[in-house]
Amino acid sequence: MADAGFWVVFEGADGVGKTTQVDLLATYLRSPAGGGREVLVTREPGGTELGVELRQAIMHGDHVAPRAEALLYAADRAHHIATKVRPALESGAVVLQDRYLDSSVVYQGGARGLGDEVERISLWAAEGLLPDLTVVLDMEPDPARMSRDLDRVERETIAKAGQMRRAFLERAALDRGRYAVVDAARDRSAVHADVVDAVVAAMGERAARAADAAAGSGAEPTVEPWGTP
Repeated sequence: MADAGFWVVFEGADGVGKTTQVDLLATYLRSPAGGGREVLVTREPGGTELGVELRQAIMHGDHVAPRAEALLYAADRAHHIATKVRPALESGAVVLQDRYLDSSVVYQGGARGLGDEVERISLWAAEGLLPDLTVVLDMEPDPARMSRDLDRVERETIAKAGQMRRAFLERAALDRGRYAVVDAARDRSAVHADVVDAVVAAMGERAARAADAAAGSGAEPTVEPWGTP
């Protein structure tokens, strides 16, 4: 699958600018300077019609029991991966996604106290699919950025913002080859420049690995960008 796409997920606490950076990166990658690539922008929850309904129930509805909330996120993830992300990657597109597995682990597993089961459920739902690169936008919790209208999940977890920030950084430290931590407490253009550098570097590293593997086997390059952990 030499024309396989590339999958970038953006993670981080609420208010760090994920949506802005996803949009900036999409514009760059679609431009001649970025290779004129096909780009799919999506998010979890809410990347499909089913996801929109689940997002409304989870984030804007009444109280949802923590275990039920985790299972709703997993259901959204299973459908989203199967119907949107995987087909786009197999067609050769770049997928830019706002939130994925790390958010479930940090929010439901950590802040909600559900533990490691959340990661196992999420990986099962997604058939083990992992991004090529996860960009963690990092900054100190900023009350000013939290003063806007908050959804139910944000209201219930805002008191643990510092804990969640540390949890994202701990996740990134587990696999530095698949994560890039970017200082988000700067002008958005400076953040964007670092994001582009990280994505271009990750794309180059994957291409180099594929070329090395092909040279060693004497076969045509086969790109296998995603798989089980």
